[in-house]
Amino acid sequence: MKNFITIIAVLIVNFTFSQSKNFIDQPYLETSAEADTLVIPDRIYLKITISENDTKNKKSVEELENTMVQKLKNLGIDTNKQLLLNDLESGYKKYVLKSTDVMKTKSYDLLVFDGLTAGKVIQELEKEEIANIQLLKTQHSQQEKILADLKKRAIIKAKKNVNNIANAIGQKAGNAIFISDLKVTLQTNPNLFLNTSFGYNSQKQKEEFEPADLNFRKIGFSASLSANFKLE
Repeated sequence: MKNFITIIAVLIVNFTFSQSKNFIDQPYLETSAEADTLVIPDRIYLKITISENDTKNKKSVEELENTMVQKLKNLGIDTNKQLLLNDLESGYKKYVLKSTDVMKTKSYDLLVFDGLTAGKVIQELEKEEIANIQLLKTQHSQQEKILADLKKRAIIKAKKNVNNIANAIGQKAGNAIFISDLKVTLQTNPNLFLNTSFGYNSQKQKEEFEPADLNFRKIGFSASLSANFKLE
């Protein structure tokens, strides 16, 4: 039985070596290629914090919360799907400022789909003294589709490269016989640019400012690979 196992092992090693040797013995060209793109994010996450301290305790967190929800609904935002309570455990936090004072605060995550809506949210909430708004992250809803397209573009680019080389020496590049190091990357800049300024006209009151279409950094996608093509 041991001899039988040994024979099988030897055959496997010989077969693997033969396959590798056959690949090396073939005339081939090796090349690498990369494809990349930049896209405007279509999923923008904002963190909104409401606090009684922002209104010097003139309005409760509950009042501010109701006002915020109504303002968002007026902007066409589905608060049931796009607005999530950030702190699900406690509902709200209490901060002791003095021995007799307690400040309540709540934090939410809001999803919007474009920079103009983000600008409108910031403007409308600032009118209600809800100004603690931060950008959490940006994403693109078609990420997988974009990366799949980049992979195709990279291999097409690799084939074009070897065709140019083969033509230069009077030969032709055949089928791909080996592809390796396929890498895809998603580049999100932690220092996302958020322009929170609004158009200003001295003849208008603050409530009449035009909301800015906020400019967010584009998201970078890339795919790279190396490939061997048979030389004919």
